[in-house]
Amino acid sequence: MITLKVNGKEHQVDVEKDMPILWVVRDILGLTGTKFGCGVAQCGACMVHLDGDGVRSCITPVSRAIGKEIVTIEGLESSLSVPLQKAWVEHDVPQCGYCQSGQIMAAAILLREKSIPDDQDINSAMSANLCRCGTYQRIRSAIHTAAQLRNSQG
Repeated sequence: MITLKVNGKEHQVDVEKDMPILWVVRDILGLTGTKFGCGVAQCGACMVHLDGDGVRSCITPVSRAIGKEIVTIEGLESSLSVPLQKAWVEHDVPQCGYCQSGQIMAAAILLREKSIPDDQDINSAMSANLCRCGTYQRIRSAIHTAAQLRNSQG
């Protein structure tokens, strides 16, 4: 048995230590917001936060999360998730929507680290997240809007 802290709650899971975090959160814990995209850490659809850092959960073994906090899109703090969700809707970001949880998780790290990112900051922070529909301009605009919304709350 492995004890994991996911979205602020402790869970006991009976899995092999090399099982990817993705399958633990999706198949064992039922948190399906994190998506399987490519399976080789190239697209970013599976991004979760591990002690605040973005990791590709499709290749990160659950053993790496022992004693740490996993945050999935379902557990993202509201001070980040609410402005990002509002901005995503305002800018009509998703098309197929498949990559969006990973995009939002990457954007949340950026906004936590830099309250007013410029285009270069956004491009750099989001460069490892692929969108097959090509909504990159809308993602960038939404992140600017989310930063404004977040800063006006505080």
